[in-house]
Amino acid sequence: MKAGFLAAAAAAAAVPLAAIGLILAAAGAGASGPSLGGAGGAGLKLAAMPESGRMYASWYTKSARQCPQLTPALLAAQDYHESNFDPTIVSPAGAVGIAQFLPGTFQTWGEDSDGNGIARPTDPGDAIMAQGKFMCDLIARAEKSGYSGTPIELALAGYNAGWGNVIKFHGVPPASWAGSETYTYVHEIIETAQKWSAAAGISGLGTGSGPDAVRRAATQLGLPYSWGGGSPEGPGRGFCDGTNGYSGGSCSASVTVGWDCSSLTQYAWWPSLKLPRTAADQYAATASRPVTRDALQPGDLLFWSKGGPGAIYHVALYAGNGQILSAPRTGKNVELADMDKAMPSSEYVGATRPGS
Repeated sequence: MKAGFLAAAAAAAAVPLAAIGLILAAAGAGASGPSLGGAGGAGLKLAAMPESGRMYASWYTKSARQCPQLTPALLAAQDYHESNFDPTIVSPAGAVGIAQFLPGTFQTWGEDSDGNGIARPTDPGDAIMAQGKFMCDLIARAEKSGYSGTPIELALAGYNAGWGNVIKFHGVPPASWAGSETYTYVHEIIETAQKWSAAAGISGLGTGSGPDAVRRAATQLGLPYSWGGGSPEGPGRGFCDGTNGYSGGSCSASVTVGWDCSSLTQYAWWPSLKLPRTAADQYAATASRPVTRDALQPGDLLFWSKGGPGAIYHVALYAGNGQILSAPRTGKNVELADMDKAMPSSEYVGATRPGS
């Protein structure tokens, strides 16, 4: 909700700015075009996002589940254009926080989503969940409106300029209106969301916990390796242990937000299975369910060792078609690679199937 637009909309309608929150609260319009998919679709390609927004990835994923037309990439792109992911920003017109809510609008849609006892538009979790809820309401209105434009375009226009202006123009306000701000806002967010939608090449996996694990890990493609970094909550800074985590003579892991091999597989499987943290422990936890190479399925864990099961040093996810998805080593990024070329074949220990 760009403050300049809300002020312009209020003036045009001869409505006090303080009442705009109520107008928006009564609004409704769309959220996603066919090219962006739904919440169960591609997810977020974090490597394409600014680092300042990556920390909110889990909130965007959760918020997008509130209606099928939303995607995490859409909500993230919207906040990038609203606030550049700054949860403390306040506009001249009084719009607050990462999603730029006016106080009256947030009162309608906001809840204590992060569980800290207070519902505030300056709390990213509260704001992102309210943003998704508001967008879902706008989507419903857009789908019933009969106006030209996709539901996503209409919803974004309503979020930015007020639904009253969508009604006025029977669609997205044109480029000739208000200096093209709403028109540009809508198209830039859609373009950004398309860039941030995760990983082409991860498709045709089928359904189930294994394919879901691969799709979840694929949202991290392109993020850097960081020894000791990452957790079930998302990518994080790592550490050095005297041997690992160094690059060019310095501890790169401590300043790199990313993943190591086992934190990535743990993150991938976490929603359905709480794997332990290290590659060796993940092997021990799943070794009772071995899988031969000719029976590999998406989501299976593959292990490498320099000295048998007791010296496992790497774990990856089988991604289908002879490829693995993994965080290889310091200096590289999370990647898809051919199984036979990614790691030394002589050090392959075998595969297991979590959750089977």
